[in-house]
Amino acid sequence: MSISCYVVDDESGAIALMEEYIEQTPGLELVGTSLNPVAALDELTSENAPDITFIDVDMRLLSGLELAGMVNLYTTVVFTTAFPEYALQAFEKEAFDYLLKPITYDRFFKCITHVKRKKKQAAKNDYPIREDFFNIKSEIKGRMVKIKFDEVMYIEGAVNYIQIHTIDSKHMTYLSMKEIEHSLPKPLFARIHRSFIINVNYVKVIERSQIRMQNGEALTMGDYYKQRFLDLMDAHLVKTDRSPYGET
Repeated sequence: MSISCYVVDDESGAIALMEEYIEQTPGLELVGTSLNPVAALDELTSENAPDITFIDVDMRLLSGLELAGMVNLYTTVVFTTAFPEYALQAFEKEAFDYLLKPITYDRFFKCITHVKRKKKQAAKNDYPIREDFFNIKSEIKGRMVKIKFDEVMYIEGAVNYIQIHTIDSKHMTYLSMKEIEHSLPKPLFARIHRSFIINVNYVKVIERSQIRMQNGEALTMGDYYKQRFLDLMDAHLVKTDRSPYGET
């Protein structure tokens, strides 16, 4: 299976170079490019988002760092830039790699090799889609608990632990939010805050920055995750083409 790639850069020459590298590398497929980071946003956050997106850091309409923060849950971000001083900020945005311009093919190929290795490892670790449960070690030593995905209402981070809130109980286990998030099926589960992952089937009301769950609990959305969650919910919104003020 090929790895789909997308390039965002406000310089056409930089895009042309990346196109050349992608086309001459077996296993890669170029699915799109854009000189406009704002215009690229919809494609990078859709269900068909590319596997890898190469993003220039310094762009006029929207910086690559800002764009990465909006899309890094949908696509693997690799920054391309002539400015090494942005490296720390780039990795804070969970960038996979940071390619300094002028980018050589050797450096590009090394990055792709690492991406392929990561995808193979992730495939080995992923739950098969047919599974409808996961197991955790409970706070009681020597005890393992089976939990069905559709019984989990939300998961709450608690320092080095997480607390899993199910329909009728709570379970504490020694896992990070990132570790449990990797094992949860999307889009059934969505991150809404650094401390909360929710099962979207148990959302009752969304109002401003709060989500009210079916059990009555109110959870706050974090600014970093809010728009992506709202976009996910908007995809299920029943809409009308009629004007609320009647025909004009």
